[in-house]
Amino acid sequence: MVIRPTTSRNLSRLLRIPTQCRSSSQSSSVNAAEVSHFNNLASTWWDPYGSSRLLHQMNPLRHDFISSCIESQPDPTSSTNRRYLDVGCGGGIFAESAARLLWTKSVVGVDPSSQVISVAKAHARQDPLLLEPGRLEYQNKAVEDLPIPRIPEEQFDVVSLFEVIEHINRPAPFLSSCLPFVKPGGWLILSTIARTWTSWLTTNVVAEEVVRLVPRGTHDWSKYINEQELRRFFRAQDGWGRDGGLKSQGCMYMPAVGWRMVPGGEKWGNYFLGVRKDSTRS
Repeated sequence: MVIRPTTSRNLSRLLRIPTQCRSSSQSSSVNAAEVSHFNNLASTWWDPYGSSRLLHQMNPLRHDFISSCIESQPDPTSSTNRRYLDVGCGGGIFAESAARLLWTKSVVGVDPSSQVISVAKAHARQDPLLLEPGRLEYQNKAVEDLPIPRIPEEQFDVVSLFEVIEHINRPAPFLSSCLPFVKPGGWLILSTIARTWTSWLTTNVVAEEVVRLVPRGTHDWSKYINEQELRRFFRAQDGWGRDGGLKSQGCMYMPAVGWRMVPGGEKWGNYFLGVRKDSTRS
């Protein structure tokens, strides 16, 4: 793989997230090539030693980061009966685990891949708890296809985008489409990868070509987004991230150890980022 030097023009045209953009309700974030890629991986989604094993191992850290965000600014209205929207849910690794939490009221998982949604539904049927009405629902849709909530009761306490945005061609319109689904006081939580030479070496070379931890073609380095770019985007959104409601945390996969939170890792590799929708406007 050959990567051309990143010029300022290339950054502006291809990689930087615009600070503001209009909603993309009339266009879709779905990339047919990405959907095809994950369709091909659907049958191994729940194999803990298969192509999704890194996602299985990362899942506990997802919950840890969500908890750290919510606990940093407690909202009494969401301490129980919490509602989740998992965008790009894949085969349901996070969605299932969230649906089993004591404080969860409901989880909705959406994904444009019909095959991974079929896998998610089939796996959920193995657990009677997940079959309780309203507990866990899967929809074969892009987030742009969902009806926009009209009242806070239709919104969600947590909207999650785990390992999704690096597979999107137009990340700013996609993020704008997700924002209306977060209720006041709720959080949008995502995980992704910084666009650095270190991340190219670890994900595109080592993970895909050398160790084969993930299938070849899973990652496109040019779509990675730096933490500061996401911060710039969210700081430009009215009613988001005020009073410390914008947090990030680096994480790193260590062979024979697993995923670990790494302070400062958001500058060069995998990271989580959470932004809170302000409860009130100033």
